[in-house]
Amino acid sequence: MPLAQPAAPTLLRFSVLGPLTGAADGRPLALGPLKQRLVLAVLLSRANTAVPVDLLTDAVWPEEPPRTARKNLQVYICTLRTLLGREYGPDRLVHSAGGYLLRAAEPELDLLQFRALARAGRAAADGGALAPAARLLRQALDLWQGPPLADLRSSPAVAAEAQRLETRCLGVHEDWAETELELGNAAAVAEELAEPAERHPLRERLQAARMNALHLCGRQAEALAVYDTHRQLLARELGLEPSPALTARYRELLARGRSGPASARPERGAAPHGVLLPADTADFTGRSAELRELVDESGTGGGVTVLSGPAGSGKTALAVHAGHLLADRFPDGRLLVRLRTADGAPRPLPEVLSELAALTGRPGTTPADPAPAAALWRASLAGRRMLLVLDDAPDESVVRELLPGHGPSAVLVTSRSQLAGLASVHRITVPPLTPAGALELLGRIVGTGRIGTDRAAAARIVAACGLLPLAVRVAGTRLAVLRHLPLAEYAARLEDPAGALDELVAGDVTVRARLDSGWRDLTDHGRLALARLAALPLSLLFTLPEAAAALGRPERLALRTLEALTDTGAVTSPTGEVTAHAALYALPRLTHLHARERAADPLTAAS
Repeated sequence: MPLAQPAAPTLLRFSVLGPLTGAADGRPLALGPLKQRLVLAVLLSRANTAVPVDLLTDAVWPEEPPRTARKNLQVYICTLRTLLGREYGPDRLVHSAGGYLLRAAEPELDLLQFRALARAGRAAADGGALAPAARLLRQALDLWQGPPLADLRSSPAVAAEAQRLETRCLGVHEDWAETELELGNAAAVAEELAEPAERHPLRERLQAARMNALHLCGRQAEALAVYDTHRQLLARELGLEPSPALTARYRELLARGRSGPASARPERGAAPHGVLLPADTADFTGRSAELRELVDESGTGGGVTVLSGPAGSGKTALAVHAGHLLADRFPDGRLLVRLRTADGAPRPLPEVLSELAALTGRPGTTPADPAPAAALWRASLAGRRMLLVLDDAPDESVVRELLPGHGPSAVLVTSRSQLAGLASVHRITVPPLTPAGALELLGRIVGTGRIGTDRAAAARIVAACGLLPLAVRVAGTRLAVLRHLPLAEYAARLEDPAGALDELVAGDVTVRARLDSGWRDLTDHGRLALARLAALPLSLLFTLPEAAAALGRPERLALRTLEALTDTGAVTSPTGEVTAHAALYALPRLTHLHARERAADPLTAAS
């Protein structure tokens, strides 16, 4: 008798880009009562991400939740587990420390398909493949079936999720429009943008695309009317004028009259202040938790986030990667300004203000008193949606002068220090990579095939790099050049304390230079303390009494020293919230080696 064939798994399909719907094998699913649908809507809107219980509670009971709220929520989750089926195992809808997580594959959820198509379209456009880019972006837009979750917006939490989705859709609409304009398809753009431009009259990038499309179609009067309507609305609602770039475009169109569309085609992606963010890191790896937190925190605008961590932990790469993901949220531009010179010295505030003026198209000066220029810079951000990355901040003083007082702009600040003097900021610690993440990064640089030949040696390499992205990247680049060098031999070189820093050099990029900059940032007392702590055993955790003995100070004074060094990223405390005497401390491996090197050289120990 033939064995029975196992049943094929049920094909699920959910939609949130319109009314909430679900289907199994093509048949509609009954999604249950309103409160259960609200829970499902939030879980699907944040699919593959842990959703806090408090957020789900707010979605179901926006005012005063009943005493039985958690128990009722568990009932809805249990029912949804049954609805989702068991074919994919018990891990489809799980509870974790961060809340409830609903796992979904791309074909199962229109939102995931939309994101994938949008990413692919933008990547194609950035690579110059405009026709495929336009096609992919169009496919993403075609997934929308009306306002997202329109049937559930009585819940403020769900309405906020829906608004977030609509903002992403607008960004894709703008990408698609600019791509089609470059391809010469102005008529399609003018027709398509009429409705979204009317619904979002303050969105300048959308209005600019429509104005350009109408002009390229020969509809000059309508193109100029778009600008005039937008200008009047900005003045009436916000007391603002259009950006200098949009005003310049209007004057250009006014001067051209009907001189013909071919010469008036705009540059793709021209934001009011330009997009002056460095290129994204092609092999960006890991950081999923920090990236989600950063995107969620900064995506709504109007906030300041400080990314702190030891030298080489990848703070700048994380900020730049997030900036590219948030492109559609900041139509007035994304800027990165470095607050140090190439050798690590802090840049003077007047020099930074002059650079910002040049980047944003304003007259720049270098006054003796930078206060008026700083005030003018802050005023210029009012009402604009700009993302500003202040990279490698040495302290709070310069940062304070550059932060917008109010408005929808967002600021990301990277610093080795935690910048404790800044108030009302969101803080994200950027630790070293996980061992798995560091291995993945190394594999992307040298090739997974080569890593597979000696995975144990590869693990030794990333461990000897202290799991720091900068060090792993330098090691990987070196291995990629030295194809003949066995992984095990290079691992042994890095594990040798006497020569590890000499091995972490790739061209003009050296880990030692970054550590030198961190050493110079310390006070004389901090350098002396770090040199004394470097006498402790390498790569071992130490206690407060052990630190006090190494420093030759009473424990209460040693604790202050450890806290000061922790603020600079030179010392870490991986044990979490415990009492000071129970805490364990560590020197990151490369910081430890560098401090030993400095302590052994009397000529450089004080510099």
